[in-house]
Amino acid sequence: MTKKYTYLFREGNEHMRELLGGKGANLAEMSNLGMPVPYGFTITTEACTQYYEDNETINDEIKAQIFEYLDMLEKQSGKKLGDTKNPLLVSVRSGARASMPGMMDTILNLGMNDTVVETVAKLTDNPRFAYDSYRRFVQMYSDVVMGLNKSRFEKIIDDVKAKRGIESDLDLTADDMKELVVRFKDFYKDQLHADFPQDPKDQLMGAIEAVFRSWNNERAIYYRRMNNIPSSWGTAVNVQMMVFGNMGNDCGTGVAFTRNPSTGEKKLYGEFLMNAQGEDVVAGIRTPQTIDHLKEVAPQAYDKFLEICDTLEKHYRNMQDMEFTIEKGQLFMLQTRNGKRTAQAALKIATDMVDEGAITTDEALMMVEPQQLDSLLHPMFDPEALKSATPITTGLPASPGAGSGEIVFSAEEAKQANDEGRKVILVRLETSPEDIEGMSASEAILTVRGGMTSHAAVVARGMGACCVAGCSDIDMHEDEGYFVVNGQRFNRGDIISVDGSTGKVYGQAIKSVPAAITGNFERFMKWADERRTLQVRTNADTPRDAKQAYEFGAQGIGLTRTEHMFFEGDRIKAMREMIVSKTTEQRRAALAKIEPMQRQDFEGLYEAMQGQPVTIRYLDPPLHEFLPKTDEEVAELAKEMKMPKEELDAVIANLHEFNPMLGHRGVRLAITFPEIAEMQTLAVITAAINVQNRHPDWHIEPEIMIPLVGSVHELKFVKNIVSKTADKLIKDSNVDMKYHVGTMIEIPRAALLADEIAQEAEFFSFGTNYLTQMTFGFSRDDAGSFLSDYYDDNIFDSDPFAHLDTKGVGKLIKMAAEGGRKTRPDIKLGICGEHGGDPASIDFCQQVGLNYVSCSPYRVPIARLAAAQAAIKFGK
Repeated sequence: MTKKYTYLFREGNEHMRELLGGKGANLAEMSNLGMPVPYGFTITTEACTQYYEDNETINDEIKAQIFEYLDMLEKQSGKKLGDTKNPLLVSVRSGARASMPGMMDTILNLGMNDTVVETVAKLTDNPRFAYDSYRRFVQMYSDVVMGLNKSRFEKIIDDVKAKRGIESDLDLTADDMKELVVRFKDFYKDQLHADFPQDPKDQLMGAIEAVFRSWNNERAIYYRRMNNIPSSWGTAVNVQMMVFGNMGNDCGTGVAFTRNPSTGEKKLYGEFLMNAQGEDVVAGIRTPQTIDHLKEVAPQAYDKFLEICDTLEKHYRNMQDMEFTIEKGQLFMLQTRNGKRTAQAALKIATDMVDEGAITTDEALMMVEPQQLDSLLHPMFDPEALKSATPITTGLPASPGAGSGEIVFSAEEAKQANDEGRKVILVRLETSPEDIEGMSASEAILTVRGGMTSHAAVVARGMGACCVAGCSDIDMHEDEGYFVVNGQRFNRGDIISVDGSTGKVYGQAIKSVPAAITGNFERFMKWADERRTLQVRTNADTPRDAKQAYEFGAQGIGLTRTEHMFFEGDRIKAMREMIVSKTTEQRRAALAKIEPMQRQDFEGLYEAMQGQPVTIRYLDPPLHEFLPKTDEEVAELAKEMKMPKEELDAVIANLHEFNPMLGHRGVRLAITFPEIAEMQTLAVITAAINVQNRHPDWHIEPEIMIPLVGSVHELKFVKNIVSKTADKLIKDSNVDMKYHVGTMIEIPRAALLADEIAQEAEFFSFGTNYLTQMTFGFSRDDAGSFLSDYYDDNIFDSDPFAHLDTKGVGKLIKMAAEGGRKTRPDIKLGICGEHGGDPASIDFCQQVGLNYVSCSPYRVPIARLAAAQAAIKFGK
């Protein structure tokens, strides 16, 4: 049977988004609900993947189905593509299963040519509209299909307006539009040495192929990587009969949300433009009116739209983002999807809809993207500092948050500055999809044009970035590197501050204050904690980090890296003394200086966690990392150690390793120098006893983790040292205290032989950073230099150090978990790599049945929500 690659809207439904994409599935669902949706059909995501399998060619089978469904569309609409009596014009739009606003390409008014434009002019008695539609099509087709720079077309428009002495596109006459069409086609021919295509079917195939190609454009690849969207999904293509918002003053187009996407307020929110097409609203070229004004301009369309908004939100049980067009007073729906929203809005919408009885708490938990919470966990401007600051201008508060930094005027500058560790504010006339990497690299985005639903606003809200849009007071001179606002000049590199919650911009740096979990956030996270089964711990090396994590809801520490405590002042001196010691006695003397410092650190961690579990990893890195690097530093240390510099040079040379990552480190150090493990055990257990004595109501059971174990014999050797030291301390202190010794599983051999290792280990913590390095054979520090090639060539969809490789590394984790439980049924299993805060990786941890995940302090709330969602999805 022939595979079906095309579906009329009426043949689909909302549950077919994997095949029809989000846009196609929702257009089908709105059609089924009897809403005014222009006729159309969807070319499936499978057609896109087949296009790439066929070396970026649309095969004959798919072509035949496209033309078959075009014929059906012509019969439905009563119009025909390219007809000189009643021509059909269509839009061609992308639509992946995951929403990717602005990342892929759209073409409107397809079917226009030199003959059809005259027919449309006569049928509508509106030559200006006809030629406006044609010039838009030429511009879009040239840009999207043929790759000509759209800014060159804008320059031609500016030239015509300057010649006429006008400023607004609306003041262009029919003759001006005709001139633009001629000049656009001349430019096309000049650049491509071919005439602009006149056959509508050739136009259609070119547009469909361009949408398929756009799945792999740079900005789409970057967006997918940011949002963990697989390249294998592909995009669907929607071919839909055009309805026109630019035929006159009783026509218009708009974008609206059923609730405010910035605040979550239950009130229709959006913008529209009369006598315009859809891209005019989102591109920010003209400043639109707010949706409430539509009631005065087109009351019947407005009332119908309100009714549809209410129906769609109830049907999808979520806040909706909708696009609409009004043609001659009649409303048409072009799109609906679950709306992108800020983190604050997401929490308010979720909790409000539960209170309204519209959704369950499980549905509320699934409505919020875990990564969004990140924007609530970082500092905001200090209210006291704001009192003494005077705004230089105010724009639209498009995406909340706060950012201070140097002014830059391009995405490239922003990326470069970010790479150099400088904080920047990206200032643009308006943003476009090409700017996404620069937007991501910026503390905030500030635009001169555009409204609350412009590209800058939508993308910033989606990525949790601060944005102020539509700051029309600003007079931009980006080529010269400055802007002027209210008489003040600000140059590239000057510091400004942007408040996305109020829309205010300040000509100075402003102090920020930490975030706090309160109100809707607190209530929402309580639901998450009630629902999840995975515990969430933190990776913390200092009491300050541990305290912050505890306030964010951490249930213990899953990883303390003790080596991070050795790099300060007196500590590094004692550490270096230990390393260059020639005898065990000298080494023990140096370690005796370090032990009180370690003990004090551990006490701080136990205090911060208030009785929750604390896992302390013993010394891991190779010793040479603690030694000086320059001649001057070596000479200074030799003087301090009272030893000849040549002798110290020899010690450093001796410690040099060709591959330190696989060298003398971790458990191997404790085998060569057992006194290190003794000292660390003394510090861990003494600190635990001291804190337990201060807080009798707490229940402290230290967890001691031995790193880089590959053999049960290694672990047994070091565990004996630990147990001998700890048991004596506990006995001498006359306290009843339990402790646990476990290991990090970060070497593939340990995962393969986990059943043996579990004979000695009471817990496993999967160190997925190292396990990923050793499984792939990649150095995490060096992989960045070549992974971009892997993304570009679709070898990898995402960074395996950011999102767990569930096929390879995941298989090792699964084997180790099963092996460990087989030997020791009550073994505790956790993960402590960076993956511990990644929602996709947490899904895997839930399915494998780990007990906890551990992540950096600011990712704790993210992990708590992701764990709740994993429990809902996988039913454990």
